[in-house]
Amino acid sequence: MPPRKLTRVSVVEAAVAQADALGIDALTMRSLARDLGVEAMSLYHHVANKEALLDAMVDAVYAEYRQVSPGGDWRAELRLRSESVRDTLVRHPWALPLIESRLTPGPATLAAHDANIACLRAAGFAPRQVALAYALLDAFTYGFVLQQLMVPFSNGDEAAAFVQGDELWSAMAAYPNMVWFTQEVVLQSGYSFEREFAPGLDLVLDAIASLKA
Repeated sequence: MPPRKLTRVSVVEAAVAQADALGIDALTMRSLARDLGVEAMSLYHHVANKEALLDAMVDAVYAEYRQVSPGGDWRAELRLRSESVRDTLVRHPWALPLIESRLTPGPATLAAHDANIACLRAAGFAPRQVALAYALLDAFTYGFVLQQLMVPFSNGDEAAAFVQGDELWSAMAAYPNMVWFTQEVVLQSGYSFEREFAPGLDLVLDAIASLKA
C-alpha cells in the first residue's frame, strides 16, 4: 500500500482526534505518525515541531467557534458565540488549558478575536468597556466549561447517586446548608449542572449591557 499523502490539514485533524480520544498528554509526534501510518519525520514537512502543532490545533478549535456578525444585535451574537465556545470546548476538553497560552495565534484565532471586538465596538462600547465585556464573557464561559468538565456527574440521576453515596451523605450531615442545597437543588427533578449556563450567561450579558447605562 502506498504511503498516505499528508497535508497540514490532515495532520492537524489527526492530532485533534488523538487528543480528543486520549488526552493532550498522550499526543507525541511519534504517536501521531503511527496513527497516520507514516514515519515521524514526514510530519515535519507540515509542522515545524510539537509547539507548532499545538498552535495549529488551537487554531483549529477556534475555527469551530461560531463567528459573530459585527453588524448584528450584539447581545444575540455574543450569546450564540458563547454557546458555541462552550459546546466546542466540551468536545475538545484538552483545548481549554491551551487556548489562552499559545504565543503564536493562527488566522482563525485572530479572526475570532477581531470579530468579537468589532461586535462590541459596533454596539457603541468604549475601549475600556470592550476590554471589560470581553473579559467577563470569557471568564464566565471558560470557567463554566472547566466546572462542567470537572464535576463527577453529567445528569440529575448521576448527581443524585453521587451526593447520596453513603460516605458523602454522612459527611454532609454536619453541614446543614450543604444538605439544604442538595435537597432543594441537586435532588430536584430535572437538575443538571449544564442548565445553569443559559441563565448565568444572561446575567453576564445584563452586566455588560449596564456598562453603557
